[in-house]
Amino acid sequence: MAFISTGYDPKKPMENRITDIGPRDYNEFYPPVIAKNKGKWSHHEILEPGVLVHVADSGDEVYTVRVGGARLMSTTHINEICEIADKHCDGHLRFTTRNNVEFMVDSKDKLEPLKNDLASRKFDGGSFKFPIGGTGAGITNIVHTQGWIHCHTPATDASGTVKASMDALFADFQDMRLPAHLRVSMACCLNMCGAVHCSDIAILGYHRKPPMLDHEYLDKVCEIPLAVSACPTAAIKPSKQTLADGTEVKSVSVKNERCMYCGNCYTMCPSMPLADTEGDGIVLMAGGKVSNRISDPKFSKVVVGFLPNEMPRWPSMTAAITRMVEAYAKGANKYERLGDWAERIGWEKFFEACELEFTHHLIDDFRQQAYMSWRQSTQFKF
Repeated sequence: MAFISTGYDPKKPMENRITDIGPRDYNEFYPPVIAKNKGKWSHHEILEPGVLVHVADSGDEVYTVRVGGARLMSTTHINEICEIADKHCDGHLRFTTRNNVEFMVDSKDKLEPLKNDLASRKFDGGSFKFPIGGTGAGITNIVHTQGWIHCHTPATDASGTVKASMDALFADFQDMRLPAHLRVSMACCLNMCGAVHCSDIAILGYHRKPPMLDHEYLDKVCEIPLAVSACPTAAIKPSKQTLADGTEVKSVSVKNERCMYCGNCYTMCPSMPLADTEGDGIVLMAGGKVSNRISDPKFSKVVVGFLPNEMPRWPSMTAAITRMVEAYAKGANKYERLGDWAERIGWEKFFEACELEFTHHLIDDFRQQAYMSWRQSTQFKF
């Protein structure tokens, strides 16, 4: 009612609008052939890795070329994407939720020139600027978080680990040899803005040491109540500390056994840094999925407890991921996701097939009966 009282009509959201704040109506941005046939599609198919065709009831066709896109893009790269869209697609393109870029044309005659143009564009080092692929039973783009380039709490880099991983998996980005599609995600700390807790294979940056405390400056740069309240496990409490020169200052203390190394305190207080060369590294997780098809959605499980940061190519991490992908490609049934395969053969066999070391730290002892009983999926019967 508050909206109505201000004169806002939800059926005519642009009427009498006096600002340009907020997104414009997405219907304005459809390519003409998609706007014409919206909701009236007959079928679609994947013609080859990275190339799809959607056929409308009217007989109209839309050919889509999917290319891998960078999570962090320069303005020059975005300008080049727009230049390709203007040249081949009448200015239209779309981004997928996994940062792929899709160029769409309305006739088969325009498809080959678009593909050839994309394949011809390379960086000075020789790698493709716009690699075609990421469809069907293969590996699509790796979604990731900010990493060292732009975030203050990462335990590892995002762009670097993803580049190293995707170089190792690139053949499966341009192929569809796997039993089903395989989602790889990366988050550079436990806060997981990359949502790696439900990916087939997940890379997770992990801190192993509690925050360091700069008592001399803490009260000068931090709101102590905010630092205390930021801790999800109540590990932080106010305290008074005596400096080396005998000065008493207001600060905080940390109960280390309660700390879960999340970095929330550092977000609120720059005098509580968490980054540590030896303590920071990578955890690998596997078996998660969002899909409701065949089986319930699944959370990922930790399968490699810790790997050190081995910049710039992270060889131990990429080797473990490659072993998982190859074992999955060899052992899973058609349409079977990685987690379903692991559950079918048993997690013990999964570790054996992937040549991963198992330790008691990896035993999943999570118990919560309410969670198991909630009707959270379409995969149930009364």
